[in-house]
Amino acid sequence: MRIILYTGKGGVGKTSIAAATACLLAKEGKKVLIMSTDQAHSLSDSLDTKLGPKPLNITENLDAMEVDAVTECELAWGNLKDFMYKMMTSKSEESLEAEELLVFPGFEELISLFKIKEIYDEGKYDVLIVDCAPMGETLALLKFPEMFGQFIESVVPWKRKATKLVGPTIEKLTKIPMPSDVVFDDIENLVAKIDGLRELMWNKDIVSMRIVTTPEKIVIKETKRNFSYLHLYNYNVDAIIVNKLYPKEALEGYFYKWIKNQKDAIEDIKDSFKGIPIFYLELQKHELRTINLLKEVSKKIYGNTDPYNILFRNTIFSEAVEDNKQVFRILLPFFDINDMELLQKGEELTLII
Repeated sequence: MRIILYTGKGGVGKTSIAAATACLLAKEGKKVLIMSTDQAHSLSDSLDTKLGPKPLNITENLDAMEVDAVTECELAWGNLKDFMYKMMTSKSEESLEAEELLVFPGFEELISLFKIKEIYDEGKYDVLIVDCAPMGETLALLKFPEMFGQFIESVVPWKRKATKLVGPTIEKLTKIPMPSDVVFDDIENLVAKIDGLRELMWNKDIVSMRIVTTPEKIVIKETKRNFSYLHLYNYNVDAIIVNKLYPKEALEGYFYKWIKNQKDAIEDIKDSFKGIPIFYLELQKHELRTINLLKEVSKKIYGNTDPYNILFRNTIFSEAVEDNKQVFRILLPFFDINDMELLQKGEELTLII
């Protein structure tokens, strides 16, 4: 099974590109599921069909869904959340502030990633296309598994056996509730899910990231920055899609000065992402919505290239021993080394950008 994630700055048309890709692969005989993790769902609008949290058949070989993060969140850690709430309010009255503290930034996005792993484990599809949130939220989403795993280990350090032995005494003396077996089960399941998810998302034989951009300086700058950040978290970007190119006939009269701007922008993209496949799509006469229009533009994007394939792979992290020294390399284009800081604590390296 292939997993392809489409992301980019808000408004560049990533939902349309992801939906068009799903339509093309389904038309070619692959069994495809397209899923939106963006809480401001627009996939329903693109497919012109009301979607829900369960896969809905759109056309032959193509299903679609929009993740309901709130519901999934309750299912994923309801017992643990209840326990932590009781612990936080054990010495005080229940309050809205305590409830708000349990809404971890990015947790809903993490639940969306769990859904990716769940679908992969079920193995019902050949391809999972993921329409991600705008790039900033996507980066938070992709780094969250590791961050939340560390949080669980530090905030919930109790051991099941120790709690069973001394828990009742501690609870009686301190009035602080001890976790039950159900809570421990939730913790263990959550940690296992995070580990499995991390392993899957770093598997470059399965997962690809594709960045959608437009030929504008501000958007290209953010695309470069986000490309490097994805490398920082060890995610493989195997294609760049340049959307909303103005056709030559449109660049006459009032838009004449855009000819040079667009030409310079395209050259910048070509120079910046050498070796990585770049695909182009002109601004269409109609909105990219409904299956028929999406099928029509999908071939314009990819031509004879099969988007199912891993289109490019680069070595992001590497380790070697040179002159009796251990050398660690990371490929981070578009960043200035003078803007970076490297800290070491024991065997742990922290790169600050």
